[in-house]
Amino acid sequence: MNSTTPGSESREKGIATMEEIIGSAGPAANGTGPGNVIKDISEKDFMAEVIEASMQRPIIVDFWAPWCGPCKQLTPALEKLVTQAGGKVMLAKVNVDENQGIAQQLRVQSIPTVYAFYQGRPLDGFQGALPESQLRQFIQQVLEAAGGGDDENSIEALLEQADELMRQGQPEAAASLYAQVLEQDAENAKALSGVIRAYIGAGEMEAARAVFDELSEALKLQSDIQGALAALELAEQADGAAANLADLQAKIAQDANDHQARFDLAMALNATGQREEAADALLEVIRRQRAWNDEAARKQLVQFFEAWGPTDPVTVQARKKLSSLLFS
Repeated sequence: MNSTTPGSESREKGIATMEEIIGSAGPAANGTGPGNVIKDISEKDFMAEVIEASMQRPIIVDFWAPWCGPCKQLTPALEKLVTQAGGKVMLAKVNVDENQGIAQQLRVQSIPTVYAFYQGRPLDGFQGALPESQLRQFIQQVLEAAGGGDDENSIEALLEQADELMRQGQPEAAASLYAQVLEQDAENAKALSGVIRAYIGAGEMEAARAVFDELSEALKLQSDIQGALAALELAEQADGAAANLADLQAKIAQDANDHQARFDLAMALNATGQREEAADALLEVIRRQRAWNDEAARKQLVQFFEAWGPTDPVTVQARKKLSSLLFS
């Protein structure tokens, strides 16, 4: 790596910088942000901002009051999830102390109460504070009922498109899609993992490491992030190893029991994308001398599995071969 700051080359290559990716994903302020999705509503504009506006997209109405303890838990969670939806749904907040008439018309008997409107009619609702997982499910059900649950710009669709671009060897294009996911969900582990892998794919190890270092400790423990970290560590270890392929192969030809050369060859093969050959090289070390260097070959193979992912075909096949060696 050269001495450029993390992300400087990435900007030239079209990959968003760390600040652009993570910093752009903050929550929208009330009445601002994508599509103006969070608003305070009164009785005088309820018809326009809820009933009429629901002809275009679902509107979630949050009935609350300043003195309501559960409201202080529910409303921020709703704001977060509505913002993450990227404009597909709007949140209308109604202070019942100031708008008792509309609360009475809709028979709001306790708060917090939440109703979802679409096409001018109530779709669904609930009372009380719910955990974020149930709120996310509620919003998803509302979107599906409104025909928006399978929108091509949904988080899952964007992640699938980005992953496919990574498989096609287009990390710059993939990074752009991962960034779109982070605009909706700033702590999406799959997207953050994708950003790290995209930097790795573009040869930007310093930028990849900087993204990982800025994550919270809780996010760092997520399995997707751990897999990206394993890939990053492998890439850092293999830096420059590919140039020694011929020399390593020559050493092994002279001495088939040169386990260090075979281990280094595995690292070099993985660095050049020859994963199956890399796994086979480590398996051969294990077959010849499992305990060599404190079982370094087995441990390195496990790290390969973490970096490649548990469902990768090479991982699956190599695991079978490893089991056969260890338990035969």
